[in-house]
Amino acid sequence: MIGTSDFKKGTKVLIDEEPYTITDFQHVKPGKGNQFTRTKLKNLITGTNIERTIKSGEKFPVPDVIYQDMTFLYQDDTGFHLMNQASFEQISLTAELIGDTANYLLENMEVKICLFNGRAIGIEIPKSVELKVTQTDPGHKGNTVTNTFKPATLETGYTVQVPLHINEGDTLKINTTDGSYVERVSIG
Repeated sequence: MIGTSDFKKGTKVLIDEEPYTITDFQHVKPGKGNQFTRTKLKNLITGTNIERTIKSGEKFPVPDVIYQDMTFLYQDDTGFHLMNQASFEQISLTAELIGDTANYLLENMEVKICLFNGRAIGIEIPKSVELKVTQTDPGHKGNTVTNTFKPATLETGYTVQVPLHINEGDTLKINTTDGSYVERVSIG
């Protein structure tokens, strides 16, 4: 059981038989009345966000959530196919379950699959990935004074805003939490 005093961002709790992760919380101590915690939660199955006020000292069960290391194999019309390297068991996940993570998935990438009661409910990838630029307009020499950006299409088909000095064939580090350009890793 997890009490409100044990809340941290990313802690998983079971509310109404559904697994949630805590995305934000604030302990409130009013001048009069009992303490409480304002909590923002994300449903791990549906992805919906809720806000809930919880009385101080209330306890919640820990959901039966486990993470399994898997390798992304490929994507086709039926979904995204992954394999457990230890048992060679393969699973297929839907595009809805993968969501925006599809923008960063490369073949043979190591990922973690979140399982709730044996059912896949999510996927976790590294905080940053390195992707190659497949298409972008040529850069302009000397235009470095202003903070100007241009669109670049990456090998996964994802389009990101990059500085003008980036060219086709360059390998970029991309932040997977917000989809932004971090830095150029190598020149193509």
